[in-house]
Amino acid sequence: MAQNQSSAPDTSRRSERSRRAIYDAALALVAEVGYPKTTIEGIASRAGVGKQTIYRWWPSKADVLLEAFLDLSDQAAEAAGQKPYAIPDTGDLAADLKNVLRATVDELGDPAFAPSRALAAEGVVNEELGRRFVAQLLEPQLQLYVDRLRAAQETGEVRPDIDPRIALELFVSPLAQRWLQYTGPITYEYTDTLVDYALHGLAPR
Repeated sequence: MAQNQSSAPDTSRRSERSRRAIYDAALALVAEVGYPKTTIEGIASRAGVGKQTIYRWWPSKADVLLEAFLDLSDQAAEAAGQKPYAIPDTGDLAADLKNVLRATVDELGDPAFAPSRALAAEGVVNEELGRRFVAQLLEPQLQLYVDRLRAAQETGEVRPDIDPRIALELFVSPLAQRWLQYTGPITYEYTDTLVDYALHGLAPR
């Protein structure tokens, strides 16, 4: 009896292998052909699974891709020993923001994250996908900035009347625009400057 149990297939391990293969296939495919041409059939073929396997776990290609990106982000956080992740609070808001934005520059330059541009770009014209992209992928990251800015308000580094959700857009949104539209290089110097401009303004000091 024990021998039969040990020789039985490990379905959970097999399912995890299939899930990982589907994630990898979906991310690779959307990077190569774009979101509109990515199909469940194409993902299944590349992953070496039946398309019914995908439909059993996800209702659409958008669900596959969004979950794949969430998994990718979780893996990156775990590899860096930063899960659950929070923007560090060293008592120096400018330094903390510059450090996290530099890490974002590194992430945006990582080929593994290249497919996220295709998904984000599709979200601009596909309202439903855009809303889901923001809710599932972007908003949790923005909340980290909100939390750090609120902490800075408590210590007097930021005025108490500032809305953190609007303030964070002063440095996050320009970076996102450059990334999506290729309007300029994405460098540490650029993101450091965004933080300086956001915290100190444009008027003479």
